[in-house]
Amino acid sequence: MATTSNETGRIPRAVLVTGLVVVAGMLMPVLDSTIVNVALDTLSSDLDASLNKTQWVVTGYLLAVAMVIPITGWAMDRFGSKTIWITAVTLFMLGSALCAAAWNIESLIGFRILQGLGGGMLLPAGQAMIAKAAGQDRMGSAMSILGIPMLLGPVFGPVLGGLLVEYTTWHWIFVVNVPVGLIAIALAVWKLPGGRPEEDAGVLDVVGLVLLSGSLASLLYGLSEASSQGGFDKAGVLGWLIGGGVGLVAYVAYSLVRGAKSIIDVRLLTNRVFASSTAVIFLVGIGMFGGMLLLPLYYQTVRQESALDAGLLLAPQGLGAVVAVVLTGRLTDRIGAGYVVPVGVVLALAGTLPFTQVGTDTSYLWLSLALFVRGIGLGAVMMPTISSAYSTLSKDKASRAAPTLSATQQVGASLGSALLITALTHHFTHRLIERGVESQSRGSGGGSTELSSIPREELPIIGPLLADSYGFAFWVAFVLMAFILIPAIGLPRHWHGKDAPTPDRDPDPDAAPVAPGGQVQ
Repeated sequence: MATTSNETGRIPRAVLVTGLVVVAGMLMPVLDSTIVNVALDTLSSDLDASLNKTQWVVTGYLLAVAMVIPITGWAMDRFGSKTIWITAVTLFMLGSALCAAAWNIESLIGFRILQGLGGGMLLPAGQAMIAKAAGQDRMGSAMSILGIPMLLGPVFGPVLGGLLVEYTTWHWIFVVNVPVGLIAIALAVWKLPGGRPEEDAGVLDVVGLVLLSGSLASLLYGLSEASSQGGFDKAGVLGWLIGGGVGLVAYVAYSLVRGAKSIIDVRLLTNRVFASSTAVIFLVGIGMFGGMLLLPLYYQTVRQESALDAGLLLAPQGLGAVVAVVLTGRLTDRIGAGYVVPVGVVLALAGTLPFTQVGTDTSYLWLSLALFVRGIGLGAVMMPTISSAYSTLSKDKASRAAPTLSATQQVGASLGSALLITALTHHFTHRLIERGVESQSRGSGGGSTELSSIPREELPIIGPLLADSYGFAFWVAFVLMAFILIPAIGLPRHWHGKDAPTPDRDPDPDAAPVAPGGQVQ
């Protein structure tokens, strides 16, 4: 398939409108997750609940997301993308309103699960709608629109959360979603195309849904527990992880037998470009998104900054991501993600390296410059990779491919968080024992919860040891990020005007090729 300059020019208005409607809906879940994390201490005290029980406000949401991701593709095919999108936004908005009205911690956890059922559908549905609207030749430019909430949410969410917690009550962290949701629904009704159901959507694969959703939920719960407890060696953590892993293996065998009728067809991974993109997204989740948990923790624990100030200090990373999104979308369309992503990885590594040397008084200016470079790298890796994942798939496969990518990213980010928190807490505990230091931060299993509760009066003694442990954890993140370069070899490379990858090179089972502009031939 030869491409011309006209074909890869400016994004068509219809694609741009679809992208902006998707962004309006995506803003809620990506901001909400980080806002709620900032408010956990406030929720615990105001609702008179232990911090461990309050953690279920996050865990319950995460499990609901895992349960609903696999069904999103089939639901879009069966009921139409517009219907599912509006349903997902409505569920999230309704859940937010109910969370704001929660009267105790149990009711809040229940309403967060409802929120998660909507939030879990938004990312895969948004990706699929943009992929279908854009077509192969404008995939990079179109997906860069989706990068706005995905990359900026984790950075600016803590800022908004800090403002709301500091100057209002906790109810407002949920109330803010209601007007945004109403606007997103109105825009979707007004501007989204009909998205008619597929004629051959088939019946729901109940067995596959239960097996895959249950396995994902088990994995994510185990990883969440590993992160909060600071290790994988607890019997409860290992049991959930082993159960989830065995369930995923069983689902792969089941899907290979059932083929296209399974809830997610694992044969999509026989497409080399899609498989490489999925592997990159998994490693990005581990190294880059997992590493994003360390950044605010360092500022809040070692430097004793408030949640608001820590969020503001992370803003340069968001600005760098914006620069990358602006520059790399059309560039990916012209030369392919295979050239863009490795450069992004190198930039992300360069931006992470200064954090391996952090101390108790490292210059904020120096760290802000590093974060800006890291943000450029993150943006130059994430969105080009997602666009390449769809670049050799037919239009009718987009809705089934999107849940695969979303689940992969979710598991990768959870695994990265657990690995890095484990590395941090174990190294810190070892340094304390090595120096013969007794601290209230030792003795109950470690984890992110315990790190955030280190008494201020102990910092002059243990602060340098803790900073050194953060440096070690960032070295682990650095190595994990470097592994992204291996699957990046399989991403598409082409120069504008030359042949780009097509489905003919990597056959997509049961697929019809996509013509320029996204029409199925």
